[in-house]
Amino acid sequence: MALIDKIGDDLKAALKAGQKVRLETLRTVRAALLEKQVEKRPSGGMTEEDEITVLLAASKKRKEAIEIYRQHGRDDLADTEQLELSIIQEYLPKQMTPEEIESVIRQIINETGAAGPASFSKV
Repeated sequence: MALIDKIGDDLKAALKAGQKVRLETLRTVRAALLEKQVEKRPSGGMTEEDEITVLLAASKKRKEAIEIYRQHGRDDLADTEQLELSIIQEYLPKQMTPEEIESVIRQIINETGAAGPASFSKV
């Protein structure tokens, strides 16, 4: 199932459940995805990377808004943005923890036999 279809189904469920914030967030994300889809139409359509790019842009906007609202003492608006951010993150791939990243890097270093800064290009 394509991401836009999943969001459409979740949008309907949010509408039936009366979840206003979730509904508005999903509408906004769906509109951004449709806009990107129209933009990509002549070149063959949207890829998964395009979908992730749209979601990352939406989450970045929320993070910036949260920071601005907190600086100006508008915790109520910041909390709403935080809720929207958590909704958007449900559709993003799971992010690796710093420990997982370090583990993968160490594994690559061991596999390539890198030793010191001179071997950086190998890694």
